[in-house]
Amino acid sequence: MRWFVVIAGLLSALGCNSAYAQQYPTKPIRYILPFPPGGGTDTLARIVGQKLGENVGQTVVMDNRPGAGANIGAEIAAHSVPDGYTILMGNIAHAVNMTLYNKPGYNLATDFAPITLLASTPNILVVHPSVAAKTVQELIALAKAKPGQLNYASSGSGSSAHLAGELFKNLAGVNIVHIPYKGGGPAVISLVAGEAAIGFATMPSVLPQVKAGKLRALAVTTSKRSPAVPDMPTVAESGVAGYDANTWYGALAPARTPATIVTRLHDEFVKIMRASDVRERIAVHGYEAETDTPQEFSSYIKSEIAKWGKVVKAAGIRAD
Repeated sequence: MRWFVVIAGLLSALGCNSAYAQQYPTKPIRYILPFPPGGGTDTLARIVGQKLGENVGQTVVMDNRPGAGANIGAEIAAHSVPDGYTILMGNIAHAVNMTLYNKPGYNLATDFAPITLLASTPNILVVHPSVAAKTVQELIALAKAKPGQLNYASSGSGSSAHLAGELFKNLAGVNIVHIPYKGGGPAVISLVAGEAAIGFATMPSVLPQVKAGKLRALAVTTSKRSPAVPDMPTVAESGVAGYDANTWYGALAPARTPATIVTRLHDEFVKIMRASDVRERIAVHGYEAETDTPQEFSSYIKSEIAKWGKVVKAAGIRAD
């Protein structure tokens, strides 16, 4: 009789969870974006978030929480109620921060329930038009002629733009000075204004400025050319052998979010990223749609933490 009661209780709980998943969502979903408006993370999240709201019949509220290299937004998300009504737009910065900061306020590998990878995009090596360099090799020559005099903007310490810059410094053998900003939007504004000479910004955040002639693009940072700008060379083929850096984005929920809810969100996000209209919209900004299972995304996150941890330690970068 005792085992019957236990089994009946378990079945009842499973039934409740199933019913909860079928009813979910019944109120607005908060989508935490750990960067200011205008950057690559914000652009993608708004496209995806709008579609998610349409598909599930609820408002998806965009909540920009920039600061501390994307740690503030991630910490808020990690400590939110795990009921499926808080989602974090995570990216490469969060994997980097596990080594970059002594106390980031969360553990990316344990404090979140990975939902799915969403997209990736190359960064673009850009310069202000006043910089006398039209190719990567000309930029390297200029930097070597003026050691410590050229600076580069990033979306924050430990961001993909920062690490892309450090990797460039190391492989090209140049001395350029890092200037961190509080997000991709402010970094691009500084580049357009001429406050910073060089940038390794995400494609969505700088491509419009390149097309408008306000910035000059020299190369993409990935090992292969981007379908979005097929005529633009890579940094590696421009003479910096072995250079490869990109930015990824993914959806995460707080740890202990019910598996049924994670599965529902995963299915919705995959449906969105496979929709032809969404793929066309994000391609314009330089994103490539990528999805995987929660388990695959979890493994990828752990591999990214290990990969960039080595880069951070080798470069001696600390943000605390």
